[in-house]
Amino acid sequence: MPTQRITFPGHDGSELAARLDLPDGPHLATALFAHCFTCGKDIPAARRIAARLASMGIAVLRFDFTGLGHSAGEFSNTSFTSNVDDLIAAHAYLSGRGMTPSLMIGHSLGGAAVLKATARLDTIKAVATLGAPFDTEHVTHNFADALPEIMSKGVAEVSLGGRPFQIGKGFVEDVAQEKLTPAIAALNAALLVLHAPRDEIVSIDNASQIFLAAKHPKSFVTLDSADHLVTRGEDAEYAADVIATWARRYIALKPPAPPPGAPEGVLRVSEADPNGYLTDITSSDGHHLLADEPLAYGGSNKGLSPYGFLSAGLGACTSMTIRMYARRKGWQLAHVSVDVSHNKMHAQDAETAVGEKIDTWRRRITLTGELDAEQRTRLLEIADKCPVHRTLERSSTVITELAE
Repeated sequence: MPTQRITFPGHDGSELAARLDLPDGPHLATALFAHCFTCGKDIPAARRIAARLASMGIAVLRFDFTGLGHSAGEFSNTSFTSNVDDLIAAHAYLSGRGMTPSLMIGHSLGGAAVLKATARLDTIKAVATLGAPFDTEHVTHNFADALPEIMSKGVAEVSLGGRPFQIGKGFVEDVAQEKLTPAIAALNAALLVLHAPRDEIVSIDNASQIFLAAKHPKSFVTLDSADHLVTRGEDAEYAADVIATWARRYIALKPPAPPPGAPEGVLRVSEADPNGYLTDITSSDGHHLLADEPLAYGGSNKGLSPYGFLSAGLGACTSMTIRMYARRKGWQLAHVSVDVSHNKMHAQDAETAVGEKIDTWRRRITLTGELDAEQRTRLLEIADKCPVHRTLERSSTVITELAE
């Protein structure tokens, strides 16, 4: 997944630091990601969601709001309204690059901001929120002890997550006055609300209020035992998968024709977890799969192993070939199933030299239907004619080159 480091002018002209995560293949749509209060564009949940969306052709812009992370500007002069305006500025920047966003994703207070911003943007077709507050004033609970000083002096330093921040009076007054109900009711986009029942920062009743205020189409998905920041890898992965799958229903992801010389398109395999072996597999026609290694070999077991995919290809091709022949002959074949076993493990073989042909696949084919002995024998013969079977039995050539 290629990532561009860029800057663009925010609501007050300050340069905002951003990362634009691009698909390895065709660019089919664009999304905007808004981070949580005093967080940043590089939190684990943002990175994983961006990577998952990029794997299915959706570019994702994630940026630091004014005064946070690597962005310029004074955080003490910002407010909820300025966050919304930063999102509008990000939308304008992407539109100027010919990448007008159709999906918005917001985490915590960023979730409230995308709800507010979407009501002003007619290109957004889908909005997803994670742990978002319905009442924006809720965020002041994080620095309740400093509120008297902020209101009397105009600004005060508070500690959030072990880091010092200057909170201004304008921010406090802004979140107190903000009402999200009109913006949520005016959404001209599908809404997905993700929230954890055990969220100790923003309670689950906020999700209920957002959901009830919205019109259909709307969906709610629980994040179960996830924490507010969705810090665990498995929770971020789950949220990413849900958003990616849900978004396909509302965003037109029409892939272009495959490049010349690839009649069945291009299959792209991209590393999803540099700390493990999880791999995203996408095809030019939009299909998505996960490959992984078993837990015993350091993987997370979230997908078939590479050899598992080989066995799956053999089994699927066998079944399809048998069905195709029986259909052409008009035989009464009711059902086909193929059990495939292979006596090698990829993690083991990857450490040994290649050369000797030691691969053995075993297929056990079950044919159901009104078939006589001669028909069954013929279908067994046809199984050996499936293209994948033939490919595995003969020598193949793999041409490898290094991309520039």
